[in-house]
Amino acid sequence: MAYHSFLLEPISCHAWNKDRTQIALCPNNHEVHIYKKDGTQWNRIHELKEHNGQVTGIDWATESNRIVTCGADRNAYVWTLKEGTWKPTLVILRINRAARCVKWSPKENKFAVGSGSRLISICYFEQENDWWVCKHIKKPIRSTILSLDWHPNNVLLAAGCCDFKCRVFSAYIKEVEEKPGPTPWGSKMPFGEMLFESSESGAAGQTVAGAGGWVHGVCFSHSGNRLAWTSHDSTVSVAEGGKTSTVNSLRSETLPLLCVTFITENSIVAAGHDCYPVLFVYDEAKASLTFGGKLDVPKQAAQKGISARERFQNLDRRASETQSTEKDLKHPAQEQHQPNLCAGRRKKQVRQVLHHRHGWGNGHLGCEVAGVCNEGLKDSLNEVYVTPPKVY
Repeated sequence: MAYHSFLLEPISCHAWNKDRTQIALCPNNHEVHIYKKDGTQWNRIHELKEHNGQVTGIDWATESNRIVTCGADRNAYVWTLKEGTWKPTLVILRINRAARCVKWSPKENKFAVGSGSRLISICYFEQENDWWVCKHIKKPIRSTILSLDWHPNNVLLAAGCCDFKCRVFSAYIKEVEEKPGPTPWGSKMPFGEMLFESSESGAAGQTVAGAGGWVHGVCFSHSGNRLAWTSHDSTVSVAEGGKTSTVNSLRSETLPLLCVTFITENSIVAAGHDCYPVLFVYDEAKASLTFGGKLDVPKQAAQKGISARERFQNLDRRASETQSTEKDLKHPAQEQHQPNLCAGRRKKQVRQVLHHRHGWGNGHLGCEVAGVCNEGLKDSLNEVYVTPPKVY
């Protein structure tokens, strides 16, 4: 596996094109950079500069080759490649908080934008007026939308929210699509209808442990009959569509997982703050979710052992068997600019003792440096440096 470092800055969001030869990413600011693979290198070929705030979401349509971006400036742009240049089209979202995530629908005739305004904007192109318009899904959302995913039928939309809920809504737009057929999640699907909502107790009376944190990631299975989501309390949950809406949850031992995807109908891969993906397996017969193992775990370098001599030296010097010291934890600036508060006070005490006992002035202090000290002077110095300084 080859690795490539694009920037020194953190990457806040990214999206791939259809054949994975180009990537659009945001270097944690208001710009979007597009890189193209050339052999083993990635070269920057475009810069998209239209947002006034940090870009928070990017999605690249695979068939129409259009890019949609959203940002903290409460706007979204649809970018179209014309004659080698990406041209932006403004989308008025009608929100008063930052946009957080954006996702194209499977047919790429509309997209959804989640925001901090406690609503979801469903945007579509209006042919009559030649612009992008949107409709809002508001109730019963009570917090910021963190993640979105479309059902394969291009109508249902799953949303993860900061109010600890995962919901499925109908995003049917009669102006751009035909009336959808029935699904396990429901048959009547007017715009904005909520078809599923996670809760602390499932319909069958099962306790759902995955309802105790922000929902960071949501994903429909390839058939659309199952929905998986990850919460901030390190849980992974799977719900099956139907009248019973069976929900199963598993609390992992990892740090919180941020994203999740189905690789098969029964296999789920999630990843998060532990910096490696984790496999989960769903058993349809038992309706249970189990831990499948860690994937792509980096090999840890062998730690260098210390000899018995070094161990006793560490005990003698630092009262510790380890090689780390308090000095290693300090910033270099702290060592350079940390003053010695007792140095000037002790020097003054040395002068006072020498003058009082031996009648010496400042000119005689050089004898200490030159090593010319009698027994009386040594006793005087020991008295000063052994006695703790007074705190004024």
